[in-house]
Amino acid sequence: MSKIFLFLFILSCVIMKISPLNLIELPQMECSQKGVDCKVQVVNCSEEDWKIPRYEAPRSPVVTANVTVKRDESGQFVPVINLTWVQLPDSGVFSLKGTEVRVVEMVTNNSVCVRYIFRNKLLETENPRQGMWTFSLDRIVVIPNFKYQVFVTNLPKPDVGSYTNITNITIPESIWNKEVKWSVRNSKKNDLVITIEFEPQEFSDQYRVSICSPDLHPEPSHIVIKDKKTFLKVNFTLEAWWITHCSLDLVIQPLSVQSMKNCLDYREKVNICPFLPDAPVAFITLVILGLLLGILAAVGCCVAFLLNKDSHKETPSSDISTCAKGKLEWNPVQEHKRVIIIYSLDHPLYKEIILKLCAFLRAKCGTDVTLDLLDSVWLSTIGRIQWLDTQRERISKSSDKVLILCSPGVHAKWKAMCGERKARLKEDERSPIGDMLTPALSLIIPDFVHASSFHKYMVAYFDDVCCEDDVPAPFNVVVKYKLMKHFEELYFRILDMEKHEPGRVKCIEGIRANDYFNCPSGQALRDAIEAFHKYQLKNPNWFEMELLDSDDEKEETISESMFPINYNPDTECCKLIEEHKAHAFVNMIKCHDEHFLKCSIAETGILLNENSSVLTTDVHSCGPALSSFTTIDAKGLPATKPVAQHALCLQPL
Repeated sequence: MSKIFLFLFILSCVIMKISPLNLIELPQMECSQKGVDCKVQVVNCSEEDWKIPRYEAPRSPVVTANVTVKRDESGQFVPVINLTWVQLPDSGVFSLKGTEVRVVEMVTNNSVCVRYIFRNKLLETENPRQGMWTFSLDRIVVIPNFKYQVFVTNLPKPDVGSYTNITNITIPESIWNKEVKWSVRNSKKNDLVITIEFEPQEFSDQYRVSICSPDLHPEPSHIVIKDKKTFLKVNFTLEAWWITHCSLDLVIQPLSVQSMKNCLDYREKVNICPFLPDAPVAFITLVILGLLLGILAAVGCCVAFLLNKDSHKETPSSDISTCAKGKLEWNPVQEHKRVIIIYSLDHPLYKEIILKLCAFLRAKCGTDVTLDLLDSVWLSTIGRIQWLDTQRERISKSSDKVLILCSPGVHAKWKAMCGERKARLKEDERSPIGDMLTPALSLIIPDFVHASSFHKYMVAYFDDVCCEDDVPAPFNVVVKYKLMKHFEELYFRILDMEKHEPGRVKCIEGIRANDYFNCPSGQALRDAIEAFHKYQLKNPNWFEMELLDSDDEKEETISESMFPINYNPDTECCKLIEEHKAHAFVNMIKCHDEHFLKCSIAETGILLNENSSVLTTDVHSCGPALSSFTTIDAKGLPATKPVAQHALCLQPL
């Protein structure tokens, strides 16, 4: 029970640092205008020390709030709240020292607080242009379909009561702010002619206009270019006799731009029932259903015959047997998808499977893969924690996905994080990178408290060499994929596409369980899986064979073999404290001998915060007495000398 409480406590501490709300900080925010010298502060709104008597405090401003889009630091368009507030021309203007804006997310209670602080006193009730004092803020990033509360308060605040203006706002799924007109008519041949006219957005020169319906295969679409036109026009001609649904979806997608959750797309339902031909729709529907039933019966007979004839062959899955034969329509301007793979180095043969999977994703699927084994040079330059944090930042600002490959090592290391016996694997000790899974889980697990983050994470395991019991408990809230049986479904997740749509099932040839091995990279992947599977059959206790003992006596023996007896190392403990991050402890053993640095190779990692930095260097010596040690250079901390150690352990409290 105590372990559960400890786990919940750690999660709650991390959750306080994670918020979907954030600010676009570049370019630097400005609030000054003629007559006002102003600076912007991002602060904690819980500060209540700036108050004056109520009769002297400035009254609440008039606030206008709406939703728009803005480019963030990565170049992606994101929805933001556009706030404008106007100060009424009364005597309260003379006591006005600034304004505080606080935005609260209703679901998670996370908030962002921004203050405009005036450095000079306002001398007039109106601005130099004879208008009311007006200020604005459009840097707070929000999420579509979420609800927010906006609090705007003039500073200083009254000591009694409140002059706060409160606004509730719901972020729409689509933030299209231009005019769209459409019309439907019948042609001379009794076909449907749908005309769409729309005003293009200023940030995109190219658009895909589509009409979606279960009756249309493939869905008709046109790509139009702005070319300095104020209005773009597209015509669609549809054969009305084949349409049985009265509702069509009109979709306009800006191309060549990225946006959060496709929030820039325009979608509208169009009712075409008044324009369908006089023939009864019910009759046409019955005829089509009769034809479909006849086709299904014929297909069923053929399948039964083949199964009876070739009963020794494996029965294909229902998804494969019902897949549409048509291939997917690829968007020519679609960005390359990127996947970051998180895994445990359980065995050299399992590492071979991971590498072959990366090659298959790149060669066959055209997917960029980020893997620590393939980025070892840069990882050894900046260190494990900084490398993982860089990947986490990139994931939060893009459509990249994280693939977590579960195995016995992942399960054992997760239980170790929950307080059970520490899991040390031989392959981790052989690797110059070390254990990358444990710090990666520390960064990933907090995201699983937000349902909005589930779409970024995919959990899978190779069912030939692993099992579902290897999946840690926190990952049970998401879909678990068996590889290679469910690889096609996994790839649709990577593409952010739906495999099943009304009236059809999409398929991708060459990546399913029955044909992925027909290409060279797929054949190599299957060979690697079979090799590890055969090894497991011969060695049922293979995982226990890969575990290393971690008792104190073995560590003491290793320490004595690394440091000669006549050195008598001087041990001290230095506590590194960061203001906004977890504490860390570093146990250091000083060694004062110039021969230690002979024939050595260094690997460097840097940990930074606002006030301090720590430089760690792992040195591997060619000498017979010492195999490795680490030097530490601390900046922004109490004065310390560079020291050497045989083991460095940073543990979050």
